[in-house]
Amino acid sequence: MASESSKPATSPTPPVLVTGSAGHVGANLVRRLLDDGVRVRVLLRREDNNEALEGLDVERAFADIRDLKATRQALAGCQGVYHVAAKVSTIEGNRAHRREIFECNALGTRNVLQAARETEAGRVVVTGSFSAVGYDLDDPSAPSNETMQFYPMERTMPYERSKALVEHECWKAAAKGQDVIVATCCAVVGGADFFPSRLGRTLCDYANRKIYAYVDGGFEFVAARDIVEGHLLCMQRGRSGEKYIFSSEYKTISDMLDLFEEVSGVSRPCRRIPTRMMLVFSEVASFYLSRFHPSFPQRFTPGAIRLLQKRRHADTGKARRELGYQPTSIRAAVREAYAFHYHRNAITNPLAKRPCVTAASPVDNLAPSQAYG
Repeated sequence: MASESSKPATSPTPPVLVTGSAGHVGANLVRRLLDDGVRVRVLLRREDNNEALEGLDVERAFADIRDLKATRQALAGCQGVYHVAAKVSTIEGNRAHRREIFECNALGTRNVLQAARETEAGRVVVTGSFSAVGYDLDDPSAPSNETMQFYPMERTMPYERSKALVEHECWKAAAKGQDVIVATCCAVVGGADFFPSRLGRTLCDYANRKIYAYVDGGFEFVAARDIVEGHLLCMQRGRSGEKYIFSSEYKTISDMLDLFEEVSGVSRPCRRIPTRMMLVFSEVASFYLSRFHPSFPQRFTPGAIRLLQKRRHADTGKARRELGYQPTSIRAAVREAYAFHYHRNAITNPLAKRPCVTAASPVDNLAPSQAYG
């Protein structure tokens, strides 16, 4: 597939390239870069939903990262790469689904890194996943840090395995002398969530009274503004060949429902389904849906429930010490996410509260047609 670019007025400063710019992290990253006065080129696929880039002053290159030649053409003339693109999934899926995850994530990362070397694009910051970070096998809830190896000797999701392979590609490139850093991302909460993300859909479903019960557990959440800041810190101050974990706060699902109730005014569901019972049900439902209705959205998949069961915590000490990372609050991120979805008419419940949008909210950075369209 050939790469095509559309460029605004020429500038002596080379652009940075952002892959995955239409996704949740990428859309927030692009907005932050533009706010900072950075010239940005985004790598898009024509067949994807690229609404997140509408109205933004960015250069556009169209290519698929599984195509090395097209990726190389898209990177030509760039200085600095944020490789955010990934196929995100919590299901096992069918053979075609698993192959797509492998090719987009592992092989796509290899191509981006190779293209960056060949075009002399400089430092590459790759978005990693906390699900590919190891943990204490005797106490999964103990804080995990960057030194802990991914544990492949248990049942894991294809996405988790693919992100471990993404890191492997990064370390192979670093061993060849390439300047590459991994910015490890937890579950993202915040605005500019155009697809939307799984968490964004859950918030909308909650406010629209489509959630009647929940499964408890916990995970590390990161505000969209914090994971963006983490990427910028990696580009500016990170040590090549290293990875850094970025999280804002650990929250249980019950904690998150409290926040959803606070921002929406909609009462939280009282029924909590025992985790073991829900895991059995989800195994049957996911097996059927993945094979016969692969496009049907699945919320509580077996993989997601297993992650929640571990109640994993993140140690962000390395990012704080070496990069000066200072996380903000998840409460503020939930408010921003709610405001974003509310003003996009994704929340249709007339009893849901109208949000109080603050000046710090990403919604304020959108054009009127984007914020209220």
